[in-house]
Order: sequence, then C-alpha cells, then structure tokens
Amino acid sequence: MPVRSLLRFWLPPLLWTGVIFTASTDFFSGAHTGPWLTELIRWITGHALPSREFGTLHLLVRKAGHLTEYGVLGALLFRAIRGDREERWSWNWALIAVLAAAAIGASDEWHQTLVPSRGPSPWDVVIDTAGASLAQVIIRTAQVLFFKT
Repeated sequence: MPVRSLLRFWLPPLLWTGVIFTASTDFFSGAHTGPWLTELIRWITGHALPSREFGTLHLLVRKAGHLTEYGVLGALLFRAIRGDREERWSWNWALIAVLAAAAIGASDEWHQTLVPSRGPSPWDVVIDTAGASLAQVIIRTAQVLFFKT
C-alpha cells in the first residue's frame, strides 16, 4: 500500500486514538468534568441538580462518552482495514476493527492506572467494545439500506 494510502486510511484512527488517550488524563477525570457539567446544567435549567441526580447524570454522560469515542474509533478502524477495496463489507474487517478497538480500550484503562486521579474499569472496556461493535452494525445497516450490498 502506498504511503499516501496508508496516511489516508490509517492516520484518522491513529489520531483518534491519541484523542482517546488524551481524554484519559487527569484533565478529563470526573473531578474535572463534574464542574463544567454542573455549569452546563445550571445554564440550561437555571439551577443545579441535587447531588444524587447529578452523580447519576455525570456517570451516564461519561459512559456515553466511552460508547461514542469507541464507536468513532471502530468506524475509523473498519475504514482503514477496508482501505480502497471495491468490496464494501467483510465480517473479518468488522471483527478486526472491534478487536483492535477493544485492545485500545484495554490499554487505555491500563494507562489510567498510571494517572493518580483516574482508575481502571473492566466495565469501561466492555462499553468501549460495545461502541466499536455498534459502529459495525451501523456501517453494515447503512450499506444494506443505501447501497443494496
């Protein structure tokens, strides 16, 4: 594969992986995302949520972030693996994309063991893998519905 094609297909997932690893630093810990979410809620509703409700919402927002981050990564990995082939779909490409995203998710959780304000969670790897899997379902569904393949 020519260098230009390698960059075209593999640079996006590599850069996105960098974004994911940046999001697992102290700057994006719960202690830092909580205050901006509090202010956003206050701006939208005019008041703060009670502590219990806020904690639940904060957790859901953070887990939705995992699902979304890894959904994007799963789609980018599928695109990179497929490259410029004529064929639109392969279960192997989808599986490799999901497994690669899961491995990145696991390494991201390991990375969080090195950040004092963060902690690893096997459940986050499950959510990450679900996000990458969901991306494969969306890709395939779009291909079937819009490209009849």
